[in-house]
Amino acid sequence: MKGGHRIERLQELFKEEISRMLVEGRIKDPGVGFVTITKVEVTRDLSFATVYFSVMGSEEEKEETLHALERAAGYIQGQMGRSIRVRKIPKLRFKVDKNLEHSLRIGELLQKIREKK
Repeated sequence: MKGGHRIERLQELFKEEISRMLVEGRIKDPGVGFVTITKVEVTRDLSFATVYFSVMGSEEEKEETLHALERAAGYIQGQMGRSIRVRKIPKLRFKVDKNLEHSLRIGELLQKIREKK
């Protein structure tokens, strides 16, 4: 169980660090707009981290943001290696967080139902 807590702490730490880089504007790619990092999942051996993000916009804009983050992955890993003291920084993979979009859509539908009453 000890390893599970460590992974959870690292996931939160990686999420905070990537979010900080975005907020501070350290990722210069113009394709990276107003992105919110929603979750980071790290494999037990720390070889990979899947970074889930949300961004407002069309599907095309979300795809462009995904590609921009993929282009910046090496830079982000390097920056994390300088600021986080861990044996190994995982290879980053980015995915649009569909759960957040789904939750927002349900919220919109519920609001419309309330308005009709």
